[in-house]
Amino acid sequence: MNQAITRIHGDNCGLFSGRGIGVAVLDTGCFPHEDLKSRIIGFYDMLHRRPFPYDDNGHGTHVCGIIGGDGQACSGKYRGVAPGCHLVPVKVLDARGNGYASDVLAGLRFIRDHCREWNIRVVNISVGSLSPRCMSENSALVRGVNDAWDDGLIVVVAAGNTGPKPGTVTTPGISRKVITIGCFDDDQAVTVMGNRMVNYSGRGPTSSCVCKPDIVAPGAAIHSCAASSGEYTVKSGTSMATPLAAGAIALLLEKYPEMNNRDVKLFLHERAVDLGLPRNQQSWGMLDIRELLR
Repeated sequence: MNQAITRIHGDNCGLFSGRGIGVAVLDTGCFPHEDLKSRIIGFYDMLHRRPFPYDDNGHGTHVCGIIGGDGQACSGKYRGVAPGCHLVPVKVLDARGNGYASDVLAGLRFIRDHCREWNIRVVNISVGSLSPRCMSENSALVRGVNDAWDDGLIVVVAAGNTGPKPGTVTTPGISRKVITIGCFDDDQAVTVMGNRMVNYSGRGPTSSCVCKPDIVAPGAAIHSCAASSGEYTVKSGTSMATPLAAGAIALLLEKYPEMNNRDVKLFLHERAVDLGLPRNQQSWGMLDIRELLR
């Protein structure tokens, strides 16, 4: 585990595990892995309406493990950032990892309808589009995440893997309200969705000249839960950096439960570590959980 990952995970910062905080994950679903199943308190399948958690791709399970895996199946070797949080996976992507904006929007409505029931405070969206129809702040996806934000949810979105040119942050990460996460370690060559990539993290500004991403975290070669019993796998990309931030926010909310989404965004801004990278690559800087919770 490299130094950057250690700074993110640390020792879960002592007293905090995200206990009592609900994190919703819009993705490919979630396999009931040993590290996760006791804390999957809700599940909704927008595609096939199956009643029980499953993941026919593996991406969503990996994301959930980064947020809240407790390491039960590996004696603690691979643990998520907030192993005490509870999870609400919402399947909006198919077995190939593809999906429709309409399913993402329906998933957001489901989360908004059930946020009080499951104390959902954080929404992780490791999903993005560069379709020309979506690249406006007036697009349906941006309006959808903005509505969730206006309801008080803390929406954390991946910057996408289409960098390094300017203007390559994907939708809905272009929203000026949500917290958009990029990778600072994308100088390392990795395999993402079968493609060898380097310098892939989406860069701003947006078409409305908003500086994005908001903050960066590690995304290269992250170990987490696989979609099979007792197994783990390695994935890379801004999809992996985003749940690191979502887990960190769950820890912060356990420490300061009265915080609203604007407070959280301000804390992340003030306590990020400046890496000296261009603003439209790192914006505020690197997420450092120990600094966030000091």
